[in-house]
Amino acid sequence: MSDSWYDELDGLGVAAAIRRGDVSATEAVDAAILRIEALNPLVNAVVADRFDAAREEAAAPLGDGPFAGVPYLVKSLGADVAGLPTSRGSRLWADDIATADSLAVARARAAGVIVLGMTNTPELGKNGSTEPVFHGPTRNPYDLGRSAGGSSGGSAAAVAAGMVPIAHGNDGGGSIRIPAAACGLFGLKPSRGRVPHAPALDAFAYPVACTHALTRTVRDSAALLDAVAGPAPGAPYVVAEAPRPFSAEVGAAPGRRRLAFTTVTARGVTADDDLVDAVTRIARVCGEELGFDVVEASVSYDVEATNAALAAVMQVNVVAAVDARLAALGRELVDDDLEPFTHLLYERGRSMSGTDVVRALQELERTGRAVAPFFDAHDLLLTPTLAVRVPELGWADTSRPETMVHASAFSAFTGLFNTTGHPAMSVPAGLDVNGLPIGVQFAADIGSESLLVRVASALEAAAPWPTAPVIPPR
Repeated sequence: MSDSWYDELDGLGVAAAIRRGDVSATEAVDAAILRIEALNPLVNAVVADRFDAAREEAAAPLGDGPFAGVPYLVKSLGADVAGLPTSRGSRLWADDIATADSLAVARARAAGVIVLGMTNTPELGKNGSTEPVFHGPTRNPYDLGRSAGGSSGGSAAAVAAGMVPIAHGNDGGGSIRIPAAACGLFGLKPSRGRVPHAPALDAFAYPVACTHALTRTVRDSAALLDAVAGPAPGAPYVVAEAPRPFSAEVGAAPGRRRLAFTTVTARGVTADDDLVDAVTRIARVCGEELGFDVVEASVSYDVEATNAALAAVMQVNVVAAVDARLAALGRELVDDDLEPFTHLLYERGRSMSGTDVVRALQELERTGRAVAPFFDAHDLLLTPTLAVRVPELGWADTSRPETMVHASAFSAFTGLFNTTGHPAMSVPAGLDVNGLPIGVQFAADIGSESLLVRVASALEAAAPWPTAPVIPPR
């Protein structure tokens, strides 16, 4: 806890200090391990570790990647680290030990990160709060009684608490942006097809979900995206390559842009007052300091049909995942394999026909067509990231499915852009009345991560947010 240099540097800063010889990679890894051992009993972010292997890698010759020697954590869902369990927050996958790295993990390692372990996630990612029965809840470093968001909540809490400067996440309905907002971090969901999920096969579930990271600074996010982006061979979805590296967009002027903003969900519910105030303030900064043309406008689409289609796709993918796992184990499902909410999704999915699935996929495609013209008329859409202030743990509890009616408030603003494939980011925007972080979301046209990085970087200068770790009270 005494390594103040580790708290003061972002990921690129740690790598630069190592290159200069100010610190060693071993010192960086030891600082991360010390922080994890001190704080993980409080926040419960890390659920598996490889500390000895990480120390060996830090002591070996480093490559010349932009993150050489930087400690890193990987979410235990949608990504594999060789030798560690990809538990998916579930008892059913408790001993599912990966034999190889996922492609995005391998690319991050090629950029120099040193993986220390895996982070907590709700079971199969099916909650906007990270509270699995198997691993227990991840707690927000700002307030240990509050949610860290989900489903990349373990990664977000780890970065916010200073365990690591950057951590892997993925986003299937807001699962990078939601915990970024809850923990005061920058979180970018790339366009569909930007970062590969290989070698996993998840049908439509992963084109809805996108892989990237939770960071404290924009430049870390941009540099890591440069490292992991690019299609895998045979990828079913490919987005046009950016004209230049994303890291080159940091500090570049975004230009005069057409910004629309709204604080009302697609169902007509206005976000909590302090979240509305944050959006209004950031819209004013964009207009007065960045020179954007700002109007109040929102996207129009059939929200009920879209949500029903998303639910259907989610349910049938739960069936596919669970049945494949049971086949690998050579046994039937037993009562304590799944949490009650996941089991409910499984049972609903089992009743679906192939025709039901095709119609759901067609409805999601219809939604994308309905939303696309909005980004012909506007370059950016600004909204709250969450519709409500960061809630207490238990507010959406998958062990009590009746509470999951609350879960839609987590993704009311974020989920649409998983359906359509548009890139979107959560940018820190102050604290709410409870002292918990507020995030605001920007979405842009497909393939426009470069614009988002420019805007985020400009806001990082015009409306800066704190980047120092938050050490929770003991």
